[in-house]
Amino acid sequence: MKNYQAPPKHLKDRVIIVTGAGQGIGQAAAIAFAKQGATVILVGRTQAKLENTYDAILAQSLAEALIFPMDLNRASEDDFKAMAEGIYQQLGRLDGILHNATDFNNLSPLEIQTAEQFDEMFRVNTIAPFALTKACLPLLARAAHASVIFSSNSSSQTPKAYWGSHAISKAATDFMMKMWTQELENRPQIRLNSIIPGALQSPQRKKTHPGELHSSLPTIESAMPLYLYLMGDDSVGVTGEVLNC
Repeated sequence: MKNYQAPPKHLKDRVIIVTGAGQGIGQAAAIAFAKQGATVILVGRTQAKLENTYDAILAQSLAEALIFPMDLNRASEDDFKAMAEGIYQQLGRLDGILHNATDFNNLSPLEIQTAEQFDEMFRVNTIAPFALTKACLPLLARAAHASVIFSSNSSSQTPKAYWGSHAISKAATDFMMKMWTQELENRPQIRLNSIIPGALQSPQRKKTHPGELHSSLPTIESAMPLYLYLMGDDSVGVTGEVLNC
């Protein structure tokens, strides 16, 4: 979908949650969705970073975004339920979620990783997307077409040494996405897919590949056609897939 051209304002009047919206892919996707007419709910740990994304959207005279600071490593199921209730009270609808927030520590052998590392990776990369999606299912089911996108990576598809708890948590999330797709067969208006962003000029890539020449990689914006495709109606019927940028 590299050459996909989204129809003008194909997300008009839609409400979309973006986690990890303060920087990188999350920030770029939030702005791209807003340019297509969506009201974006910016979720992330750092208020100042979310405000930067908010200001970037406001500066382009787009639909005003909402800021929802949340530390996904510490959030409880009740916190996600409260977020869903707040969205319903303020906006009355929800049409999509981009689970972009990702935790990564470092590349290291499994034998030196700790249970605490596994706990944190799973809380941010798997449990938070599960709990947020679960809390929002009643709202998503009310939409004519709803899209939930999970962030994956290549190490979750084929085991790679030293990717440890990060890759394992991402593999679990993709497995969950496919299982949920099967369980929601009677609610075909909700589609779920995963995206592998690949090598991009993102903050996450700097962490995973510190010795790489960052400026030689494709820009984050070059990946946005796939995000726009999956979030819009042109991808209706596409569900349960892991797609690579």
